[in-house]
Amino acid sequence: MTQLKYTIRKGEPGDVPDLLRLIKALAVYEKAADEVILTEEDLRRDGFGAKPKFQLLVAEMNQEIVGIALYYDRYSTWKGRTLYLEDLIVEESKRRLGIGQELLKALVQIAEREDVERLEWQVLDWNKPAIDFYKYLGATIETEWYNCKFIKGEYSLALKA
Repeated sequence: MTQLKYTIRKGEPGDVPDLLRLIKALAVYEKAADEVILTEEDLRRDGFGAKPKFQLLVAEMNQEIVGIALYYDRYSTWKGRTLYLEDLIVEESKRRLGIGQELLKALVQIAEREDVERLEWQVLDWNKPAIDFYKYLGATIETEWYNCKFIKGEYSLALKA
């Protein structure tokens, strides 16, 4: 059996078109294709501008980006500095090859090197393959917290309350 070769590296501005392609593919998978409003320009500015809002790891296979891990710093009032994994995305045709696991391992190494207290993320309750994957790796999956948010355009509702 031939061993598939892929590499994990830090993302670069030139990776933005593939990053957006994978984000859109994830949105399709999550049945929310119409909800992606980001542009390549947004991602370049927000990830690689003067004040980056996120960091990026990419998985490359045959000079093509087949997976990403997009993450950023958070702060817990109880624990201190944490890293938040916004999305771990591997092309559907490249899943089950170990790429997602290696992306997550690379992020764990960053968390250890930077001495953060937690690495955290979310998973949709219906995404059994992802839940099983995270459990297999030994992740704690909490069920007692609810996600809350205000959405742009609805902020005024909170201000009127």
